[in-house]
Amino acid sequence: MSRRAELGAFLGWLLGTGGQALVDSFGTARSFRRRTAWCWNIAPAIPATGEIHDQVQIDGIYVGSWCCLIAIAGEHVIGWQWCDTEKKAAWAALLGRFPAPRVVITDGGSGIAAALSDCWSDTAIQRCLVHVQRNVRTYLTSRPRTEAGKALLRLGRALTRISTPAQAAAWLGHLNDWYQNHGQLVRARTYRTAASPAPAWVRANQAWWFTHDRLRKAYRLLERLSQAGSLFTYLRTEFTGLDIAATTNRIEGGTNAQLRLILRAHRGMSEEHQKRAIEWYLYLHSETPDQPAQLIRPEQYTPHARRPKPPSSSHTDPRNTATQPPQRKASGPQRLGRTHVTRAGFTHVLSYNP
Repeated sequence: MSRRAELGAFLGWLLGTGGQALVDSFGTARSFRRRTAWCWNIAPAIPATGEIHDQVQIDGIYVGSWCCLIAIAGEHVIGWQWCDTEKKAAWAALLGRFPAPRVVITDGGSGIAAALSDCWSDTAIQRCLVHVQRNVRTYLTSRPRTEAGKALLRLGRALTRISTPAQAAAWLGHLNDWYQNHGQLVRARTYRTAASPAPAWVRANQAWWFTHDRLRKAYRLLERLSQAGSLFTYLRTEFTGLDIAATTNRIEGGTNAQLRLILRAHRGMSEEHQKRAIEWYLYLHSETPDQPAQLIRPEQYTPHARRPKPPSSSHTDPRNTATQPPQRKASGPQRLGRTHVTRAGFTHVLSYNP
């Protein structure tokens, strides 16, 4: 079987949901792993084209101790970046590869705002409305007890039903009305006294705190995003006809969902193999990927040659004690150690120096 066929079978298994034993022409799963082991050495990468996109969606997915930051434009992946966690430096490394688009759609993850300010300062930002809804529900719960909480939750749920500038203006008016009616709850403070215990989340040296902290956080989130103009970017007149997305559902429900399906089907793989599976999926879903066989290089499947032993510098009989290095005398305190094969609960003595 050719290397091309082996790589094709490898990718068919890696990006599918079947087991290795189901792959034809290899006999057993062990034979499949042995003959396709070299395929893990291929690291696909999407070359930068310099194209300026109307809109780009960005998001991250965690794989073990790694995080993969992904950028897509339309229906195609344009790049990814591995990092330990979402942060400014990692986002900047990804965004710096592409020219600034007209609009970027993001869920507002950690570090993204600072990276956008540095790399794509002229790009309009659209916050994912689904994530905004989730954040509001996290603060208020799905069943708030107060009338103020119920009214604010209804405003949050209405975000994804807005499709015209008139509806957006009406929603902003309702948010302002809510503050006029319930603003005193947002501003209310509680001062520490000896008679009343403080909530568990209050610091020991804190003299006062906002009485309705979670209600305040939910309102402040909506207020901050509305003032920044990132809630209804998709409805701006300058973007008419571009079909700007209001959510990151295309990358969340499309790309990320498929990646999680692949990883779940092949659970048990090492982190390095999980990363390679993600890279292959993203590469093959770019706009113009090369055929996988075109990425094959001889060094990927050629085993490393064994290094020859260095020639001996002396032909003296090794039994001659005169040519042997002097034996170091044991000194110092007793030293104990463990080996990896020592049974649990037992100590293996590596050396004993009285």
